[in-house]
Amino acid sequence: MHVKGAYLAGAPVFAVKTATGFYRNPSLGLPVSGGMTLVYDAATGQLTTLIADGGLLTDLRTAAAGAVAADLLARPEARTAAVIGTGGQARHQLRALLAVRRIEQVTVWGRRAEAARRCQQDLSAAGLTVSVAATARAAVAAAEVVITATSATGPLVGAGWLAAGTHVTAVGSDLPHKQELDPRVLAAADKYVPDSIQAAAECGELHHAIAAGVFDPGRVHGELGALASGRLPGRAGQGELTVADLTGLGVQDAAVAALAARLAAEHGAGRDLPLAGW
Repeated sequence: MHVKGAYLAGAPVFAVKTATGFYRNPSLGLPVSGGMTLVYDAATGQLTTLIADGGLLTDLRTAAAGAVAADLLARPEARTAAVIGTGGQARHQLRALLAVRRIEQVTVWGRRAEAARRCQQDLSAAGLTVSVAATARAAVAAAEVVITATSATGPLVGAGWLAAGTHVTAVGSDLPHKQELDPRVLAAADKYVPDSIQAAAECGELHHAIAAGVFDPGRVHGELGALASGRLPGRAGQGELTVADLTGLGVQDAAVAALAARLAAEHGAGRDLPLAGW
């Protein structure tokens, strides 16, 4: 379970989010992700909105961050993508990627063949050309953009599998024991970009690369926010191998919660609940 609290400077609200990931839930007929977001008035500290999103806002803001990373680091003409993972976040990441790149062909790989086929069917229904690969290596072989969105605790993507010019967005490693990339992927990258250097060094792919002794933290190109603001450049060459390592930031939760609360107020969504007597 993650608990994140954050605010945006000058915003009228701040937010505290809980998000859960219970990976045996599908066997019980329950979703893997859960959670809710509490939105507070920034001037008074009063609770204004409870968003019982069941983890949806986390999924959406994670996918949005992935799209930002791809827009800054993937080749503009990229048309092929590989998705390693078959869950909700894998689907959200691909849909968000489509907002910034004209992806025409998608290859999916999952550890369970049945889940991979379901993912293929869902994405094909959205009008994409989707195939299922027999192995993760086969999935990434011809991909210009690679997305990893799993709960893996060991490397799924090897360094020698990625062609020059590939961009990788890794979103699954958000706890110290979780890992999706061989540490040598980071070592081979021309630009490695985490959302937070500190968080990635504690629980992201950077954590494993440092532990393996193959990556000097001084080689970090910069954080995603520095690229998004224009303080640092994104992709500079066609042949660059780029890696985005996204552990998730509280500021993203604050932003999406503020947006959801504002839209709910504008559209009269939700119900007013009396808090007297609490």
